[in-house]
Amino acid sequence: MPGSVVPSHDSGLSPVSSKVVWVAGAGGTVLRTVDGGVSWANISPTSTAENLTALEFRDIQAWSTKTAVILSIGPGNESRILVTNDGGKKWQQTFVNEDPSAFYDCMAFENNKHGLALSDPVNGKFRLLETWNGGSSWSLVDPAGIPPALTNEAGFAASGTCIEAAAGRWYIASGGADPGRVYRSDDGHCWKTANTTIPGDPASGVFSVRFRDAKHGIAVGGNYTNANGNVNNAAWSRDGGVTWETAETFPGGYRSGAAWVPGRSTTAIAVGTSGSDFTVDGGKSWHGIDNGTFDAVECVNEDVCWASGAKGRVARLDLS
Repeated sequence: MPGSVVPSHDSGLSPVSSKVVWVAGAGGTVLRTVDGGVSWANISPTSTAENLTALEFRDIQAWSTKTAVILSIGPGNESRILVTNDGGKKWQQTFVNEDPSAFYDCMAFENNKHGLALSDPVNGKFRLLETWNGGSSWSLVDPAGIPPALTNEAGFAASGTCIEAAAGRWYIASGGADPGRVYRSDDGHCWKTANTTIPGDPASGVFSVRFRDAKHGIAVGGNYTNANGNVNNAAWSRDGGVTWETAETFPGGYRSGAAWVPGRSTTAIAVGTSGSDFTVDGGKSWHGIDNGTFDAVECVNEDVCWASGAKGRVARLDLS
């Protein structure tokens, strides 16, 4: 299952503005800058009761300099969610996975209260947690409205964008089975699926799905063991994810994360271990801009995007 053998040393990223950015990663690490990256504070959670440095924080959602939610991935109780409301001085552990067959990959919020966290399938269906209070408490979503997963289908814990909240809808990106699929829902409880043109196998599929409005979306991925594989690793939708079309030209390799650029209509950025690309036509064609390694990308406005990667690598893209 993709969630069980994950790309190593990926990172979580959540920029609040051009100045305030949170990142999370291996070794139980959480960092934050409030001056645009000039300096970084280590605000990693600590505990006298247990060793949190073994945790892999692959997803983070922040709303200010004070408030953030982090997700650690892994089997069993390695999958956890923690919350801070004081800028990382104190962290509250609000979820610890007790099901040995669950493996949480990513989470998304549609606002600062309502969020979903995604686990690989349990008993043949993706498992979802839901919060209505900004991550302070979580409950399991009834699996009755979730379609059966394909054999070996799962999510990829790579960039925190294997689940997406956009324009009043929810989306899940999957791989492990062929082809990679995108799930969609209006309420986070009742889901439908669509095949993409991105092939899937234990190391391949859709790693990131992002929508800029209710109709227009992009999906990127590929094979994380083939960093330069640049065929059939991107698709786009113009009907809210009901159908997907293959890109005309592809990103330069496996891409784990993507983000739309606010205020620039059909422009988006994709990142991966072999480089970064951009599209100005809604994902139909992609063009390389950098060969550095990144895992996650988020854009805060029409002029500024942030990317993060292994070993504390963080970069700011100035589009002005």
